Amino acid sequence: MRVLVLGASGATGKHVVRQFIKRQIHIRILIRKSAVVPNDVQEHPLVEIVKGNINELNDAEMNQLLRDCDVIISCLGHNLTLKGMFGKPRYLVFDAIKRICETVPKRADKRVKLILMSTTGYTNTLSGETNSPGEKIILSLLKLLLPPHRDNVKAANYLITQIGNDDENVGWIAVRPDTLVNHEEESPYEVCESPVRSPIFNAGKTSRINVSYFMAELATDDKLWKRWEFKTPVIYNK
Repeated sequence: MRVLVLGASGATGKHVVRQFIKRQIHIRILIRKSAVVPNDVQEHPLVEIVKGNINELNDAEMNQLLRDCDVIISCLGHNLTLKGMFGKPRYLVFDAIKRICETVPKRADKRVKLILMSTTGYTNTLSGETNSPGEKIILSLLKLLLPPHRDNVKAANYLITQIGNDDENVGWIAVRPDTLVNHEEESPYEVCESPVRSPIFNAGKTSRINVSYFMAELATDDKLWKRWEFKTPVIYNK
């Protein structure tokens, strides 16, 4: 097995990489030329580092990036700066997910597993999820005023409406953690098909290390993968 991790230098992405190192699985990571990754990741023999921006790769480079990858995990996100939130690329996550789905080579044996780190701010209306009037107002404002939120919504919508559940090449899961927090160790968590609390008025917390553990389990446990494939599970700390 080989896993591609996008956003591997980010706060959650680093944990994801370490989860696969623990499992002795080969990892390829794409990081910006200026990005810094911890020494234990940078120097590990299971980790292959590719430098560049996902939105600037040409077709040959994109094909090479995806070569031999059984699992692709996107932890991409916008930097929490004015430039990161309001500058280009406005659709970093959506553009990356769309291009990956269009480029993934056809495999005779099975689909490539694509895991998107999404947000509880996304409402999966096709599965029957609804928002209260107050939530609708705030989420609409976030979508209008915050390009990163709009980007996350567009990426999840693309998987649900354009890829769906019958694509020959790509199987997908969009994992929706609630408010991300930094914990040092894994702890009990629960996974739900839909939010069990308001992401706006009663947000829960999810540790980054728990999110990374769940995504690594999805990648390596076929029974768990089949349980959540083509769905948008929500994860909370207990």
